[in-house]
Amino acid sequence: MASQIALCAMSHSPLLNLPGPSAELLDDVEAAIGAARDVVTAFDPELVVIFSPDHYNGFFYRAMPPFCIGTAARGVGDYGTHSGPLNVPAELATECARAVLDADVDVAISAEMDVDHGTVQPLQKLFGDATAKPVLPVFVNSVATPLGPMRRVRALGAAVGAYLATLGMRVLVVGSGGLSHDPPVPTLATAAPAALDRIVRGVPMTAEQRQTRQTAVMEAARQFAAGKGTLAPLNPDWDRAFLDLVDTGRLTAVDTWDNTWIAEQAGNSAHEVRTWVAAFSALSAQGPYQTGSRFYRAAPDLIAGFAIRTAVSA
Repeated sequence: MASQIALCAMSHSPLLNLPGPSAELLDDVEAAIGAARDVVTAFDPELVVIFSPDHYNGFFYRAMPPFCIGTAARGVGDYGTHSGPLNVPAELATECARAVLDADVDVAISAEMDVDHGTVQPLQKLFGDATAKPVLPVFVNSVATPLGPMRRVRALGAAVGAYLATLGMRVLVVGSGGLSHDPPVPTLATAAPAALDRIVRGVPMTAEQRQTRQTAVMEAARQFAAGKGTLAPLNPDWDRAFLDLVDTGRLTAVDTWDNTWIAEQAGNSAHEVRTWVAAFSALSAQGPYQTGSRFYRAAPDLIAGFAIRTAVSA
């Protein structure tokens, strides 16, 4: 029996769990998440495969793979998200990694993957509990430059999707990432010494450092929403063009996208759309698809173009 595959792609934001965003904005976002949750609940997946980035909480410049599949994973608990192990089926994850490698896509494996809010928040929003369903985490580097070409992201998704089709299960594919946004994320060129210790060597943050970072993110969002600060502006036109691309199944269009162009048009963290491309590519491995729930809002209070899509095979 062939697998049934459904999709939910959604943005994430630490600011959903922090003071600052207006009640009207949060209500709007939560209503859209609720609509997606209803679709997911009705589908009742037996396995969740999530393509997600990391924000220097689990992957560091000491060895930064473009892609990695976790055979075990734990949430680090940043921004009030789940802390502790996820329910990862190790044998399935290992088989998936083998299938992706056999499809000529280089992917690392991790038997001890640390995942942050980029992975955990969507799981909690969709299921209430990050451990409610067996989950296969697939890390897609979307922050640490240099980044590989977009066509390789699409190839990753296609290879994962081809493997999922063989399982005879109901599988939900999740893509977790913001659209246009440029939050205050440190880089090799700009990071202070303490931040370099974290993003290069993986030195754990103290409770005080995490609180300092959280306060800085809240202040950056406040300034950004007020039209101040140095963060790159959101680009709703770019966001809507990307959403139209995935809504109409034109995924091959990203093959020619230049990474510098993406950052210039939509901010350095717009590279998180890679998770959407991988997820939609996994779904399209079964053929044409149709999107269902559609939500988009340019949300300065969240420092993100925030979007949600659900989809099923046509």
